[in-house]
Amino acid sequence: MNTDEQQWEQILQIKTSGRDDSRSDGDHHPYEATDYCVLERLANSGYIGKKHTLIDYGSGKGRVAVFMAYQTGCHVIGVEYDERLYERALINGESAAARNRVSFVLGDAATYEVSEIVDRCFFFNPFPLHTIKRVLSNIFDSFHKQERHIQLFFYYPSQETEQFLNNHWRLELDDTIDCGDLFDEDDEKEKILVYSVTY
Repeated sequence: MNTDEQQWEQILQIKTSGRDDSRSDGDHHPYEATDYCVLERLANSGYIGKKHTLIDYGSGKGRVAVFMAYQTGCHVIGVEYDERLYERALINGESAAARNRVSFVLGDAATYEVSEIVDRCFFFNPFPLHTIKRVLSNIFDSFHKQERHIQLFFYYPSQETEQFLNNHWRLELDDTIDCGDLFDEDDEKEKILVYSVTY
């Protein structure tokens, strides 16, 4: 864990580091927290603020939820299917940094019904494409019930995922937030793709 990671964990009073692939399979990637430097870049992008409600899909131990609530003042709903990670997130969610703006749901992202207050969604190293399609379908359903400006953030997308998103008639690419300079190795997936849901 680098200094940045340790400092943030101390500031936020949470424990979210480490990797866990004990529950990973064809539909679920291993647990790995998004680097704080990437989250700082997202928080500073101006796309998420205190009037927004963000879903963190595959929220793990709750790092994104607590950090974004602390940094931007937004409300965050973390959706996590792994009970052990969810239990850990509940503990982290009690941190003062969460500012009572964070809640966690134990459930499957593919079947999670998107509340009409949600207008921002975050995906890290998103699920396989068939799951993403189901999640998007739920987001579109929610958009139909209550039209609003919804933005989706895909961090570290696979080429297949990126191609699918870029060609989707309901999505418009707003921005690509480059994160390549934050890491030593050259990796073209080090970016956050920002999309708006359209009619």
